[in-house]
Amino acid sequence: MIKAIVCDFDGLIIDTEFALYESFCDLLNINSGDLPINEYAKYIGTDSTELYHYIVSKSNGEMTQEEVIEKSHTLHKERLESPIARDGVEDYLKEAKAKGLKIGLASSSNREWVTYFLKKLNLLDYFDVIQTRDDVEKVKPDPALYRNVIHYLGIEPYEAIAFEDSVNGSKAAIAAGLKCVIVPNKITENLEFEAFHMRLNSMKEKELSKVIEIIDSLYV
Repeated sequence: MIKAIVCDFDGLIIDTEFALYESFCDLLNINSGDLPINEYAKYIGTDSTELYHYIVSKSNGEMTQEEVIEKSHTLHKERLESPIARDGVEDYLKEAKAKGLKIGLASSSNREWVTYFLKKLNLLDYFDVIQTRDDVEKVKPDPALYRNVIHYLGIEPYEAIAFEDSVNGSKAAIAAGLKCVIVPNKITENLEFEAFHMRLNSMKEKELSKVIEIIDSLYV
């Protein structure tokens, strides 16, 4: 029986990932086609170190990693000045609350970033437990974030459904023993996901109750 849902943040609740991609294109002064999304997407959903190394390499040595981090962060926040949650996200959160489900969040980003946008979207109060990179030694694809959320929610892993948009995120959820529904975005939609229990184009595609019904039916 499903007792909780656990959401990723970047790319799942709000499409920060496409905004970051566009910010890097601006920073490098290139068109989007010159920064292949399929190549770029491999660095999504985990620690940002390798992503920054990748962008530095694309600058042909004209920028240091520190410059890339500082300038891209500024451009990224400017693009997200008026954030909008992805389709169906708030509907799922409302339905989960109405059904008495617990709600967790597991993000490889830092807590300040996550809570800043959740407050702007008026979504922060939906979450019973939030775990971010500040709470673990290793982020996704390591399962530590999900294990922490499950521990603090006081449930078993198989009693929760994780909603993820990235390969690294889905690996983390599956490794922690959760059911996993992937909801890719414009950056991650063409990646090859290795393991998941259901795929949605957006949360508008199916009501949460229907998703739970289907997931439960897989294990009767």
